[in-house]
Amino acid sequence: MSTPFDALGLSADLLRAISEQGYVEPTPIQERCIPLILRGSDLIGRAQTGTGKTAGFTLPMLQRLNEASAKRVPRGAVRALILAPTRELAAQVQESVKTYGRYLRSSSTVVFGGVGFFPQAKALRRGVDVLIATPGRLLDHVRQGTVDLSKVEILVLDEGDRMLDMGFIHDIRKILAELPSERQSLLFSATVSKEVRELADRFLRDPVTVQIAASRPTADNVSQLVHPVDRSRKEALLTHLIGSRDAGKTLVFCRTKRGADRLTRNLKRDGICADAIHSDKTQGARTRILTSFKRGNVDVLVATDIAARGLDIERLPYVVNYELPHVPEDYVHRIGRTGRAGEAGEAVSLVSSEETELLIAIQRLLSRQIPSEVIPGFEPSSHRGQPRPSRAGGFRRPHRANPERRATPPSSKKPRRRARRRRFA
Repeated sequence: MSTPFDALGLSADLLRAISEQGYVEPTPIQERCIPLILRGSDLIGRAQTGTGKTAGFTLPMLQRLNEASAKRVPRGAVRALILAPTRELAAQVQESVKTYGRYLRSSSTVVFGGVGFFPQAKALRRGVDVLIATPGRLLDHVRQGTVDLSKVEILVLDEGDRMLDMGFIHDIRKILAELPSERQSLLFSATVSKEVRELADRFLRDPVTVQIAASRPTADNVSQLVHPVDRSRKEALLTHLIGSRDAGKTLVFCRTKRGADRLTRNLKRDGICADAIHSDKTQGARTRILTSFKRGNVDVLVATDIAARGLDIERLPYVVNYELPHVPEDYVHRIGRTGRAGEAGEAVSLVSSEETELLIAIQRLLSRQIPSEVIPGFEPSSHRGQPRPSRAGGFRRPHRANPERRATPPSSKKPRRRARRRRFA
């Protein structure tokens, strides 16, 4: 079946794999990046999450490798290297490489921490066309001599801004020192800050910049809503929201690992099939949990911000911010898990009066006010404790004096005891 992908110069084998995935036409980032990468240009691609940038570099990379497939991969060598900031993102990029390259003679493997080192080393020693890796584990293999990066023809740095946020800049510099100077290099990032631009200057040569800027930081097909609620009643409201609607898969965000585990236990107690994913889980457990959620065996996935970027979950209609993030940009990445590939999504935030400033900061970033709706039966505390709308569209606690607070006479104060100094042997 003919599709607009034909005009991009992709091979019949790649077009066949694309068609089998049900894709009819390329996204803007794909339409602009694929021809440039096929021509061998270095490139900086800037686009929001969920815009199809993974296929935007995976498809032309596979084609370029396939066109030079007469080259035999030397033992232990790598032809194309894709660096990703998290294990989850690395695993998903590997899935894309396997999906689109199913009719090509190209090998691929993925390496990241949290799983056995030696099975990875065994796969690398045979040589591989495409290696997807997190920086830390890749450097472990470099130090152990189980991988040779001197033959890399194409380098892709995915989620460049996230790499810097996570402190990988020193690891990236060490990896770049292992690569040949003659190569094609690609950088993809949701934002291009001064730091990202400085990183690009280190390893890109006369790059073409492709920027797919949306009018808003969040996708227009994601509806956003705030439910004001007391902090003590958030759990009951979440259970009510999940039970009162056929939401399908629901992704819920908490700030802490302990909070995610506690909320998951309580949801299970309420009869909801839920599981949690965060950095304290082993990689094997995280993979199993995510797979179960994608297949619909788990209805609610409770996650920390480790899942805010990189997770690609098809047909995820509902994201809930059980707690607002401290960093406003994380809100954008969280709700970017829904509304992907042009589908409609809904993002709901349960906001207590203690989170007023966080909500204001998020709305300032979005340059818009998020609609607010109080759920009957879950109204915030009335009268003295009730948050009321502020100018910025958030909630603030009215200033009031506390009549129950009494000044303590100086004579009634107990003298402070001096802390004893402890001597340690």
